[in-house]
Amino acid sequence: MTTAPLLDPLPYHRMARYTDRLAWWRPVLGTLLVGGGWFMTILVLGLVAYGVGDAAGYPELPDGSIDFGPTTNTALELATIAIALPLVLLAVRWTGRRPAGTVSSVTGRLRVRWLVWCLLAAVPAIALLMGALLFLPGQEPDPAAPAVWVGRRTFASAMAVLVVLVPFQAAAEEYVFRGWLTQAAGAFLRSPWIAALPQSLLFAAAHGWGTVWGFIDLAVFGLATGWLAVRTGGLEAGIALHVVNNLTAFGFAAAVVDGLSSDETSADAPWQQAVISITVTVIYTAMVLWLARRHRPVSLSPSLPLPAPWQSPAYGAPTGHGPSPYGVSHQYVARGPYDAPFPYGASHPYGAPPPPDGHISGANGHDSPAQPPPAEPGASDSRPH
Repeated sequence: MTTAPLLDPLPYHRMARYTDRLAWWRPVLGTLLVGGGWFMTILVLGLVAYGVGDAAGYPELPDGSIDFGPTTNTALELATIAIALPLVLLAVRWTGRRPAGTVSSVTGRLRVRWLVWCLLAAVPAIALLMGALLFLPGQEPDPAAPAVWVGRRTFASAMAVLVVLVPFQAAAEEYVFRGWLTQAAGAFLRSPWIAALPQSLLFAAAHGWGTVWGFIDLAVFGLATGWLAVRTGGLEAGIALHVVNNLTAFGFAAAVVDGLSSDETSADAPWQQAVISITVTVIYTAMVLWLARRHRPVSLSPSLPLPAPWQSPAYGAPTGHGPSPYGVSHQYVARGPYDAPFPYGASHPYGAPPPPDGHISGANGHDSPAQPPPAEPGASDSRPH
């Protein structure tokens, strides 16, 4: 018997190689599955929402969609982003041919305890960000359009919706950009920085084009959380910062009349806000790295044996149900990692193959002709002396 080859320990951005079925087209096909599946899903949901709203008599917005009200509109927008999360898990499992949990972390699951530690670091970081933005010059309310409190009941209902949907929306973005796209690039690129760069630019572009500083802020956010995913071995750090940031921003917007109806995003930030946001991102990154040195989250995948490839026996070979009726032994074929045959003359790395019929291994390591069995007592010996 031979020992099954082992999968080498891999960092997070190389987890697309955590399978013996990797091919160059699998990351490409998975990306098409995530993007195309998301587009088709939101198209269907949009048509259903339009039909329901039109039948109920809701008015239309200038873009042609139905106006269900600020809270419901925001819920629909968050839900359309959140549906990308199961699509990523399906792409990892179906096209990646590896466990779906390997996109969460190198351990194959979302590490809840480490996620809680990252949330504890994200709360003061986002509090610092919001406090700095409140005292930023030019942030005073406009006297011509003062902010109006929406009321306790409206705010409570909006926050209940946000608390349920924002974590899934933020996690979905992390799974798409820091998860799938980073690992898809890491299937071909060894450097974590180069693998994390494309997703950070796509992440910034996905928020729309507002200002140059807003684009830089989002790109830095994507690059920092992408590197933290590699450094800590999972998406927990990015999810924690993303959830706390979005929940706080949506909460402030829900507190004022028409706040949730605003079209402004982080991409529209002026340079002052962008500089503060980048600074807070750097501070949070340093806090997570400090926590990682204390709690040591696993950053490399375990070395697991690959399943031994099944090989059908040659014609007439033993099948495990008794000796072959034709007396033909199974022809041994040396196989390498991932079932690749070794070239002629190459040594077998996991142990010597069994000797062919009619030979036995000599003491000096060379094959020698097999000796016939001793004659039975009383039998004539016709061999020449």
